[in-house]
Amino acid sequence: MEFKVPTTLETDRLILRQFQEPDWQALHGYYGDELATTFTMGRALSEGESWRAMSSMVGHWYLRGYGPYAMVEKETNQLIGITGLWYPNDWPEPEIKWALVSDYTGQGFASEGARAIQKMVKQHLSETPLISFIHSDNQPSRQLAEAIGCHLEKEVPFRGAVWCIYRHPQ
Repeated sequence: MEFKVPTTLETDRLILRQFQEPDWQALHGYYGDELATTFTMGRALSEGESWRAMSSMVGHWYLRGYGPYAMVEKETNQLIGITGLWYPNDWPEPEIKWALVSDYTGQGFASEGARAIQKMVKQHLSETPLISFIHSDNQPSRQLAEAIGCHLEKEVPFRGAVWCIYRHPQ
């Protein structure tokens, strides 16, 4: 399989790479956290569900030619979250997503990762317009979207709630 984008990216503090089988355990630190998943999954996941969620991100690479990256802190080699491209079949458009294990929020990792994705897209998928699709009550993600240059385009009903489409600059 030839992918449309690089499988690994680096920033000052992060390595963004494809997920590997052992990553599900660290990733469960996010998916198993009820507060962290309030606006994404709507509830904490079991370990098996976390493994399946990670597997779907791996599969996304093979179906779309791009996908979410495991976000690894360089200093500790610890998986701290997810960032990358995401376009499930019921999403309105391809998006840049981000999610962090709670211990790593508020330290600029999500914005650093998302900016790396914006830069990579300009180099490899410049004709692809991108959004971030954010639950309207998710204030931290809405603030992050604005901080990385997105603008609120519109609000839409989705899965029984109101979601915001934030447009990334091209």
